Amino acid sequence: MDRAIYIAMTGAKHNMLAQASHSNNLANATTTGFRADWEQARAMPVFGEYYPSRAFSNTERPATDFNDGPMVETGNELDVAITGDGFFAVQDADGNEGYTRRGDFSVTPVGQLINGSGQPVIGQGGGPIVLPPYEKVEIGEDGTISIRPAGAGPNEMAVIDGLKIVNPDLQNLEKGTDGLFRPVEGEQVLEDDPALRVVSGFVEGSNVNPVHELTNVLALNRQYELQVKMMKTVEEVTRSSEQILRMS
Repeated sequence: MDRAIYIAMTGAKHNMLAQASHSNNLANATTTGFRADWEQARAMPVFGEYYPSRAFSNTERPATDFNDGPMVETGNELDVAITGDGFFAVQDADGNEGYTRRGDFSVTPVGQLINGSGQPVIGQGGGPIVLPPYEKVEIGEDGTISIRPAGAGPNEMAVIDGLKIVNPDLQNLEKGTDGLFRPVEGEQVLEDDPALRVVSGFVEGSNVNPVHELTNVLALNRQYELQVKMMKTVEEVTRSSEQILRMS
């Protein structure tokens, strides 16, 4: 069998992987605070007994697009968007700390502050934020959370906690399968940065460009079809070669 078929098979496989990456971006075009994943393909020489005269493709996710998404006004007093750099600290499914730009917060029936993914929001004290019964809540630009307790006067505001907002080195940050970012090396729990600022009543939208992602998906689909066509051509050449050998 001509080795070209393995090259085409590899190309088709990595076209599918690349499609999965762009499809995931496209599916999260409206997800609050989502950061798009970059995808790239490169040619890898096939080394063997002789000089590498052929190459197969390799698709990889080199990094994440950390450009800001659009600011969307919601008017919800619990919605918060970071202005500039920074990430909110939240608790992942294993109880560890992770980081996200998602700021569409809400309060559970037991008073716990969570984001739109259901992840508990971590306060400046290092633990999940729990709010007592309140009539009004405000989040200051420094992330401070104040409430007017139930039954209190109109001007009786009390500071409960503050959002933990960190400013990590983006070169040392990796996105996990749960969508949260974590440091690749060094300390996994980052320190709160009091210099970072937020704005209440807004959320940050996804930074995905739907037109760009859809165009990439269509282009990759076309490449996949070409790879399949190449495999069929190699099969036909192989059969023709076998017929010639039988005739001889």
